Order: sequence, then C-alpha cells, then structure tokens
Amino acid sequence: MVQPDQTSIVYIVDDDPSVRGALARLLRSAGLETREFASGDEFMDAGIGSGKSCVVAEALMPGGAGIDLPLRLRQSGRDIPVVLLTAEGNGQSRAAARSAGAFSFFRKPVDAEAFLDAVEWALGDSPMRRQGPAHTT
Repeated sequence: MVQPDQTSIVYIVDDDPSVRGALARLLRSAGLETREFASGDEFMDAGIGSGKSCVVAEALMPGGAGIDLPLRLRQSGRDIPVVLLTAEGNGQSRAAARSAGAFSFFRKPVDAEAFLDAVEWALGDSPMRRQGPAHTT
C-alpha cells in the first residue's frame, strides 16, 4: 500500500476522461491526491514545478504528447518522474518509453498492485528513485 505524505500528488494525463477517472479513483483509494489533465500540453501549461509528485500519462495520445513528457519536463528544468501507460504496448513502445526517460511503463489493463508500487517508488525520497522500479508490465 502506498504511504503518501501530505505533499504527494499524482498528475494524470490522458485524453480519455473515463481512463483519467478510473486512474484517479485507484490512486485516491491508495490515499493519494490527484489532478487530471486532458493533454500533455495542458499539463505543461499548468506551470507545475518539481516536488514530491509524479505524472501518470498515456504514452500514445494524439500528437505523441505522453511519450514526449519526460523529455519536455527535463528541458523545462522540472524533475518529475513519468509513469507511462498504453493499450498498444509492445517491445518497440517499451524501448521508446525507456529511451524517452520514462520512470516506468505499463500496458493496459494494468495490474493495480504493480502500478501502485511503481507510483510509490516514483514518489519516494530514495536516491534510487530515478532508476525506476525493478519491473515493468
């Protein structure tokens, strides 16, 4: 179970409102605060800084905005890990996510426990945080 502190927040970026809602419910059931965005551009334009947070994003939204988020965040000087999700996951998309600097990569439907473990790791204070979890699905 995720043990968040009061400053932890998970930003959900997905163009599908039903997916955003389902992810928000799962994360809130683990005691996490969430904020939802319909696109990578909307998230980037919100001016969110680094902190004890992470982004959960659909990798393959129109325009490729999800897969681009790790790079865009780094280029803007923000240190926020990105957990990518996709329904179209394969070896090529997993390699693209890793190459883009994603913290973790999951194929939908996600295993809730493994997903929450990855989010917990991303929110952690450990220096190992940037190396990502030992597993991806």
